[in-house]
Amino acid sequence: MHIFVADIKDAKKILSLQRVAYQSEAKIYQDYTIPPLTETIEEIKSNFATQTFLKATDDKDNIIGSVRARCDNVSCFINRLIVHPEWQGKGVGTRLLIAIEDHFSSAKRYELFTGSKSVGNIRLYKRLGYKPFREQVVNAFLSLTYLEKNKIAPI
Repeated sequence: MHIFVADIKDAKKILSLQRVAYQSEAKIYQDYTIPPLTETIEEIKSNFATQTFLKATDDKDNIIGSVRARCDNVSCFINRLIVHPEWQGKGVGTRLLIAIEDHFSSAKRYELFTGSKSVGNIRLYKRLGYKPFREQVVNAFLSLTYLEKNKIAPI
């Protein structure tokens, strides 16, 4: 597996993978209209202007995972960590998350969110040092858990 910065030419493949990867989330919440499944090619392409996309590829250059993030002067906001179902549980998500943190190494903190029922995602994020700091109720069926990871200031 290899990780690279993606460019807008990868948008269609990333969107296709995103739709496959988020089927499990849609099933958990019984909602197939969640934003990752309804995002259009135009929307994802426009996100390339404001976010950095990383892609994980296999030895045949197939995109098997992706993550995107944007940073302000303090925080790096990470979203849409996706891994092809056949590659889940093999370290792809972990490596992508570490790679996006490394890419934005000047950030003082990292923030991401996931559905509160997405226990596998929450377990991964906690294992990598993220701590829940806020819950947001979206509707009767969905709450989001926001997690953050603060860098330890040098002494």
